Amino acid sequence: MLILRTYLLAIMLAALQGAALADNVLRVGSKRFTESYILAEIIGQTAAPYAAVQQRPGLGNTAIVFEAIKSGSIDVYPEYLGTIALEILKRPAPASLEEVNRALAPLGLGAAVPLGFNNTYALALRPGDGRQPQNLSDLAHRPDLRLGLSHEFLGRADGWPGLARRYRLPQQPVGLDHGIAYEALAAGQVDVIDIYSTDAKIRQYGLRVLADDAGYFPRYDAVLLYRLDMVQRFPQAWQALQRLEGRISEADMIAMNAAAELEHKPFAAIAQEYLSHAQGKTAEPGGLRSKLFDANLWRLTREHVLLVLLSVACASALGVPLGVLAACLPRLRQPVMAAVGVLQTVPSLALLAMLIPLLGTIGTLPALIALFLYALLPIVRNTSIGIEQVPSELRMAALALGLSARDRLLYIELPLALPVILAGMKTAAVMSVGTATIAAFIGAGGYGERIATGLALNDNDMLLAGAIPAALLALATQFLFEAIERGVRRAPGV
Repeated sequence: MLILRTYLLAIMLAALQGAALADNVLRVGSKRFTESYILAEIIGQTAAPYAAVQQRPGLGNTAIVFEAIKSGSIDVYPEYLGTIALEILKRPAPASLEEVNRALAPLGLGAAVPLGFNNTYALALRPGDGRQPQNLSDLAHRPDLRLGLSHEFLGRADGWPGLARRYRLPQQPVGLDHGIAYEALAAGQVDVIDIYSTDAKIRQYGLRVLADDAGYFPRYDAVLLYRLDMVQRFPQAWQALQRLEGRISEADMIAMNAAAELEHKPFAAIAQEYLSHAQGKTAEPGGLRSKLFDANLWRLTREHVLLVLLSVACASALGVPLGVLAACLPRLRQPVMAAVGVLQTVPSLALLAMLIPLLGTIGTLPALIALFLYALLPIVRNTSIGIEQVPSELRMAALALGLSARDRLLYIELPLALPVILAGMKTAAVMSVGTATIAAFIGAGGYGERIATGLALNDNDMLLAGAIPAALLALATQFLFEAIERGVRRAPGV
């Protein structure tokens, strides 16, 4: 009980501290692709001399990031005018900046500072002979072509559904993460992928971009989507951000994307170099060692451990009583086990996506709740099994001694079941270490932040820089619980 109170107090203090600091920190978000990471760094570094800035990178697709800015979890992020009009506001046609702002105002949001380039969608394929399609309309006559499209493009109102209707395309595309699409295309695993017009790899792979001959795709001019109250909270930072208007050309953006994707430079270094115009002073990309032991390692470790510790502690506080209930009342065993078992069947990303609108926030809170729910099953199951395995002779002896049901539970059944209960907690903790990497997709931090970045860049070193510490933490967690289990087994009476 004391441990539970301590954890609950820690959560309350963290929440109060976060609320106290919220109005003093400019929170910059980004989606989970290279260009958005870079633009978020440019926004943050531009505002940094005038405000305390917190980066919330790689939050996911448009729906998640927009929910984050609506709820106030972030204050500003880079977006595209076509996306705002068609995907966010659900307008049937592209809209001007003035029209978009009239629609966003009731939500407390605004779009401003056109950065100077248009990053529209397109479809591309490998170079080949003259028999290949030249225009999007040509795809209607090539049902044999295999399309690998990003998951967001497949679901967007201005993506595949409308494109297929406009051009009457017969293909059935497969979902493919944008970070690995180019490599899949080069390897011949797919024939056509969706691209952004500022992607650096178009030139690297010599791809043929299909002409949008029916004019389906609107302009996607890069802008800042921001909370209106940010202007009053950070007036100097906002003035600095306005000076970015028109400063980033399409060629600039392609070069910055190339620095990240082809040269594997850090996003922060690319943004700093662009803002300072320090020609020739390029940052070294670094290898696995430099990415593994960078300045963020301690922060990511702290965030990851906190997610696992709090979620498993809360799951234990509820899971052990539920397991006892299931063991002591057989008629409740099946409903309890079914309830916690169903939670395991919900995909983690889907659960996180559902929790965001329910809670009205991104970050640590929905991640903790999701990890807590996933950790329940092994704890409840092992507690129930451990108590059921207590020899009936000991129960009979306790009854003969006149012990109450409460005393039998506290002094006989729970101590004897403790090794099995600890094994359930160990399973939950090790599982949580791995599952917590998904939390980075909603801004909860941890080692998953590196994994998300590595996926966006198709950077194996960055992926390993996130996966290796997560694996080591899982092993350390397992060894810690095994040491506790050995100590419990050696204890008298267990």
